[in-house]
Amino acid sequence: MNRIEKTLDLHKNYNLNCSQAILTAFGERVGMDSKTAKKLGRPWAGGIAHMAQTCGYLTGAVLVLAWVFENKDEGRARMETDRAIRKLFRRFEGRRGTTLCRDLLGADMTTEAGVKKILEEKLVDKYCHATGGIGQDVSEILEELLYLETVKE
Repeated sequence: MNRIEKTLDLHKNYNLNCSQAILTAFGERVGMDSKTAKKLGRPWAGGIAHMAQTCGYLTGAVLVLAWVFENKDEGRARMETDRAIRKLFRRFEGRRGTTLCRDLLGADMTTEAGVKKILEEKLVDKYCHATGGIGQDVSEILEELLYLETVKE
């Protein structure tokens, strides 16, 4: 199972939220243990603490990228991290048109009506960890960015 498939599997079948799933699957690749990945990923699901803001898969990918860029010069490390994150967001927005959880799902989980719609229509199953879904898109982009970083070294 590759990291993209593992991300989707962890979210769908192992009680991990979207951010925890991508952090766990990709964390191994960058030297992050699964316990740390699960802790760091806890608050990011549902668009940051279920506030329907930035997608949890994206925030998890941001943390993976932050983990990757090591440099003795902290300013340079921040610059490289920021550049990679901008690429991630631009590519994702190119695919999906937005980075906001509520818009990606088509329902706002901060409202009772939104939660009802998400549950009744199984929107997380339909849009997040499904084949061709949001998790796959973010994972594919992250995989590309990590590959480019490895090739650069």
